[in-house]
Amino acid sequence: MPAVQRTTPGQPHLTPGQPHKTHPELPAPAPYLRPMIAYPNAKVNLGLNILSRRPDGYHDIESVFVPVQWRDMLEVVEDAENAKGTVTFTSTGIAVPDDGKANLCERAYLLLHQRHGLPAVRIHLHKLVPIGAGLGGGSADAAFTLRLIDRIFALGETDAQLEHLAAQLGSDCPFFIRNTPQLVTGRGETMRPVHLHLAGMHILLIHPNIHIGTAEAYSGVTPKVPSTPLQRIVEQPVEHWRDALHNDFEDSLFRRHPLLGRLKAQLYAAGAVYASMTGSGSSVYGLFAERKDVPVPEGMQHRWMEL
Repeated sequence: MPAVQRTTPGQPHLTPGQPHKTHPELPAPAPYLRPMIAYPNAKVNLGLNILSRRPDGYHDIESVFVPVQWRDMLEVVEDAENAKGTVTFTSTGIAVPDDGKANLCERAYLLLHQRHGLPAVRIHLHKLVPIGAGLGGGSADAAFTLRLIDRIFALGETDAQLEHLAAQLGSDCPFFIRNTPQLVTGRGETMRPVHLHLAGMHILLIHPNIHIGTAEAYSGVTPKVPSTPLQRIVEQPVEHWRDALHNDFEDSLFRRHPLLGRLKAQLYAAGAVYASMTGSGSSVYGLFAERKDVPVPEGMQHRWMEL
């Protein structure tokens, strides 16, 4: 029977030893274990249209997902000390919510265990991407867990199979299997590549320490189909986006959380070519032709990255 085990967050999950050569923040594995490490990245949304509410309770959306290099650290290790089908999860960094149920990383392992009958594993997540921020961090962690387990045990899953499994974990998860700019439709699981003119652009991504849940975000949205398809907008030069590319969540969430609107305005005032909230919030970003000295309110997490 598959089992999920947890140890106290912040405690070493593996036998102490010399620092791991790949990343010293992670404890070293015992010598008889096979570790693999990955760095799940965040994403931002270029536009987000809420088109309709589906009979299954989800919403049909239209958005462009773009990977950005704000990353977590994820380690998966084969565990010879526990029974087959057992996953032990630990975390450090930002606290991962624990409702007593299997989290996305654990569920990713259990999906593959159902298909292949896997040995036990230990999963350690060092969480750096903010939670509830519209960055897809949890979805990325789940997708990267699928990839790591597939590689560690040479399961031979195709990208299409991994995307199908990822869709069972969450609407954003399949994107992180591809992890390249994609026009995303349906509830998030239907993708096709999109051509963007972002080479050499810089992004300043700010998390204002506001947590916005999915239910809150959708409660203020009235679905509608825009007059101009999103793909037609994003394939134009970024200088044309300001008045054409919109995130439908902004209207209600900026009224509820005025700080978000002020941050967006400040990014434009600082010279951003385009600025927006990403996903259902609360992170806000600006695209710049070059990196600048942009004041960020004290205490807010932020990252400069090149696209």
